[in-house]
Amino acid sequence: MSNSGKIYGIGVGPGDSDLLTVRAVRVLEKVDVVFAASSTKNEYSHSLEIASEFVREDCEVVKLGYPMTRDKEVLTEAWEDNCRIACEMLRGGKTAAFLTLGDPLIYSTFGYMMQTMKRLCPEVEFEVVPGITSYQAAAARSQQVLVESGQNLLLTSGVADAEKFAESLEMVDNAVILKAYRNFPELRNTVNEMDKMDVKFYTRLGLDGEAIYLDINEVPEKTTYLSLMLLTAKK
Repeated sequence: MSNSGKIYGIGVGPGDSDLLTVRAVRVLEKVDVVFAASSTKNEYSHSLEIASEFVREDCEVVKLGYPMTRDKEVLTEAWEDNCRIACEMLRGGKTAAFLTLGDPLIYSTFGYMMQTMKRLCPEVEFEVVPGITSYQAAAARSQQVLVESGQNLLLTSGVADAEKFAESLEMVDNAVILKAYRNFPELRNTVNEMDKMDVKFYTRLGLDGEAIYLDINEVPEKTTYLSLMLLTAKK
């Protein structure tokens, strides 16, 4: 084994532990360390809770705290501090898994982690294990076709401002909006004003408190962090 160590970015899916891939489970069965992103406020990790039944009892679990802020300086410091912790633990050829919700390369903490680690400790080897996304699970739950024939699909974030959001929707047939909690009242107003698509809203899919709304106007003003919207062209 190389002395540089190796880290696997593992997508644990949207919430139901049954949706981890066979590949993800096999990797978790053999790694020396499991890294899980958590909030600096409470050290709770959604991804670790989902994957916990597949983590060996003798495997070292390390929670890496990330502040819930948009301050770039604070975030950059957190990324670098956590990467140094991970790099130090990977020395001597150890292997590790970094758990992340959904897929590791879609709006993921792992994406930032990987890019920063490649800069700070380029000797570390990386492998990405794809995960089932929340919007795939949402579409499956409601049997909603996401795209067909010559249609296109927009994947975007609720963090985008209302004007940019509206401009994006004008150019597509169907859309997925992740992080729909952030600016939900504005998102809802924009969608209602455009009246272009049918909308479904999902929150905490596969977890306690799961809710699916077929009428966007019934969704509470304040929604949870784990929320998304599926927008499909009206028939």
